[in-house]
Amino acid sequence: MSDILGIHHMSAICGPAQENLDFYTGVLGLRLVKFTVDFDDPSAYHLYYGDAQGNPGTLLTFFPFPDGHPGRAGAGQATVTRLTIPDGALSYWLDRFKTLDVDYDRPNSRDGKDHLRFRAPDGLSLELVGARDSRFRTTSDQSGIPPGKGIVGIESIALSERRLEPTQAVLEDVLGFRLAGERNGKFRFEAAGGGPGRAIEISVEPEGPAARQGHGTVHHIAFRVPNDAAQARHRQAALERGLDVSPVMDRKYFRSIYFREPGGVLFEIATDAPGFSVDEPAASLGSSLKLPAELEPLRFKIERSLPPLRLRGTRA
Repeated sequence: MSDILGIHHMSAICGPAQENLDFYTGVLGLRLVKFTVDFDDPSAYHLYYGDAQGNPGTLLTFFPFPDGHPGRAGAGQATVTRLTIPDGALSYWLDRFKTLDVDYDRPNSRDGKDHLRFRAPDGLSLELVGARDSRFRTTSDQSGIPPGKGIVGIESIALSERRLEPTQAVLEDVLGFRLAGERNGKFRFEAAGGGPGRAIEISVEPEGPAARQGHGTVHHIAFRVPNDAAQARHRQAALERGLDVSPVMDRKYFRSIYFREPGGVLFEIATDAPGFSVDEPAASLGSSLKLPAELEPLRFKIERSLPPLRLRGTRA
């Protein structure tokens, strides 16, 4: 029995931090649940957005690099992140996107669900999906989104691969996913039990362009496990498959391991605990710069090196 509970978060590379913050909080109505830095490179921010409590399964995270270059989605990369909205909320988002000049495609219906593809200012491809079985609810008073209309979590993430079988083997044998269906060359895999935030879709594109990492591209995707013991079991399964797996890394808000699946996508397995309230009250999530203990002695230097960022009408 797999311990994978679904998708924990998606992490992407973006351009200016302020542009990113304004889009995900001001346009999409998500909450900034953690304002911190890249623990491996504290010269860059690491911004986490999610529902009001920062629940795993609702999280989009970003590494802003204002002087970077545009990326290109392609083979060996996560290409589309789909976000759940309540059934019937699509018309609200169409009107909102028109008003706020968001780049979006014509909406369509697949498998009885409304779909609306759109792009962030840096080009990252996202999609809204209407669903009746939403698990989380956006409850932040600061979202600006009416009740019953807001984004409630990650529905699924699409990967582009040149070959199906090697990645399928990792999804099934290491992560415990099962093949749930196929349509027009797109294969949908679901974690045990299925449901919101528990699906990966693979598009097989043998001749598709190679991915190039940069602004508007996904850096990695993370899968949820309930605890350290579950993570250790999946780490052992990955090692037995011959995958190059990192040691456990303490990310303060969860513990993580990383490996690349055979097609090239960077996978992470992250624990649900301890969560984002370990260093600030739930009511104050995302209101000030938080650093891990090992970086606290460098706080003054780090703060001086980071570009200014306006949080909720203030300048940080």
